[in-house]
Amino acid sequence: MGLVGLILALAIGAQPVWAENIQVPSGKAVAFHEMIWNQPGSGLTYRFRFISPEITSVGDDLNYAVLERDMAHLCQEFAVPRLAATGPVPSQIVISISSRASEFGQADPEVTQFFEAYSVSDNQCIWEPL
Repeated sequence: MGLVGLILALAIGAQPVWAENIQVPSGKAVAFHEMIWNQPGSGLTYRFRFISPEITSVGDDLNYAVLERDMAHLCQEFAVPRLAATGPVPSQIVISISSRASEFGQADPEVTQFFEAYSVSDNQCIWEPL
């Protein structure tokens, strides 16, 4: 991403894509897509968005319990360590995993998405029902 792209990403409230594969408990391929913080939420909300082409539907080889463990892991092991560098501690972290990149806030029937919300206390993610 060039300087103009970085400035644009920051201006709209998104962090640039960090090209890295992240290890999750399920072993599914997961990559960080972006972080968004300037959209409405319950107080200051950081949204960490991830992509996993393997997340196309919940079925025999993928159930929600597996996804929930992966999202909790992403909150604790990916999002929380980045909070100090990001700014003030948010009242909520939302972790999403999508089958492919999509524009935030825009419905796309071609994209499978899963979300979980967490509060943070003593550097620990605490699941919060959406």
